[in-house]
Amino acid sequence: MNKVELLGHYGSDLTHAQSAWTSTTRDLTEEKLGRIDKLLKMLATEGHHTPFEKSSLHFLVTVDQATHIHLLKHRIGVSINGESARYKELKEDKYIIPRDWPKDAQEVLENYTKDTNAAYHLLVEKLTPQLGRKRAKESSRFMKMMNSQITMDVMFNWRSFYHFQKLRNDGHAQKEVRELAEEMLNQVKQIEGNPFKQTLKAFKLG
Repeated sequence: MNKVELLGHYGSDLTHAQSAWTSTTRDLTEEKLGRIDKLLKMLATEGHHTPFEKSSLHFLVTVDQATHIHLLKHRIGVSINGESARYKELKEDKYIIPRDWPKDAQEVLENYTKDTNAAYHLLVEKLTPQLGRKRAKESSRFMKMMNSQITMDVMFNWRSFYHFQKLRNDGHAQKEVRELAEEMLNQVKQIEGNPFKQTLKAFKLG
């Protein structure tokens, strides 16, 4: 199963509002504080999304290769750094088995995955004398299957997080990346004090 951990966050509804108010005045009054929700809703609805770039959401995820590709494709303003099989041998052999598959199909995939993981490690050792350790690790990755997992460090600003949610937290998205997006959103909703409550509502994610 893919895993998600929210490592940290910066910003809040107020951060987004103050960024928008920079064009006039950032001075806060009770009246302005009372209309943050309306301001954020207007900005989200009318496409004025630049103020939402002033916050950040930082995740650590462990995902299959297909989800890794989905995170990389079509991204806007997302910072990603991932575990590399070029620099180290992937000794943990992390992988997923789809939970909605029939039991016999799960067993076929699991057995095949174990075989290819064993072949990966065997190739690393067999190729090292002739190609060198670095090239051996690079080449042996061809044995890894699409269900193998890597750990990635992913950071969004709120604008890019909304784009990711709109794209991947959708019925047309692949199940694994959809579940990842759902869990990311759930963890943001559970941040102590709910600092993004009005922003979530403005983008209809609440």
